[in-house]
Amino acid sequence: MLQKYHAEILQRALAGTLSPAALAKIIDANVNQDRVSAQLGHDEYHFDNNAFEKSYAYIEEQRSLVVSSLQGEDAPSAWFAFGRLTHTVQDFYAHSNYIDLWLALHTNGSRPAPLLVDPVEPVILEAEVLRSGKLYYPLELFSFIKPLKPIVLPLLPRDSHAWMNLDSPEQGFKFDYVMQASIRRTVIEFERTVKELRQDRVKLFIDR
Repeated sequence: MLQKYHAEILQRALAGTLSPAALAKIIDANVNQDRVSAQLGHDEYHFDNNAFEKSYAYIEEQRSLVVSSLQGEDAPSAWFAFGRLTHTVQDFYAHSNYIDLWLALHTNGSRPAPLLVDPVEPVILEAEVLRSGKLYYPLELFSFIKPLKPIVLPLLPRDSHAWMNLDSPEQGFKFDYVMQASIRRTVIEFERTVKELRQDRVKLFIDR
C-alpha cells in the first residue's frame, strides 16, 4: 500500500485516541517499513509471497515489543513497534485476496457498502484459497515504474503482486474496501494490545 494511505488509515483509526506526538511516531515507523531494505527479503513485513504464518508471527513479535517496552517505560520503542505491526496488518488487505473472498461471500445482486466489510471474518481467514501476491523478481521490479507497468504486467503471472495488489485507488473500487478493512483492523489491533497492559502503561502508550 502506498505510504500516504498507511498514514491516512492510522489517522482515521487512532487520531484522538493517542497524542499527536505518539501518533506521528507510529506513522513514521509504519511508513518506514516500505524502505528499500525492508522490501527485499522481508515478506513477513508485507504479507507477500503467501508468508501468512511468518507475518502473523511478526505481528505478535511486535506486540510483545510494545508490551515489554512499556514495562520498561520506553514509550518511543513501543510506538515504533506498533507502527511496524500496523503496517503489516494493513498490507494484509492490500496484498492478499481477502477482499475478493469477502465480496464473493457477501455480494448478492449488489455490492455491500465498504463500511460493512468485516476485517477478521474467520471463514475467510481460515480458507485454503486465501493467498497473497508473489513477487517475481527481477521482472516484478519494473512494474513499480509507472511508464513500464503496462509493458511488464502482461508478462507476469496472475498470482503476482503486480496483478493482485490493491495498493491505491488506481486498482479500482476494491481499494475502498481495503481502506475500511485496514482502519477497522488497526483499531482491533490497538484494542488487543492495550488489553494486555496495566492502566498506567496504557496512559504511557497513548501519551495522554
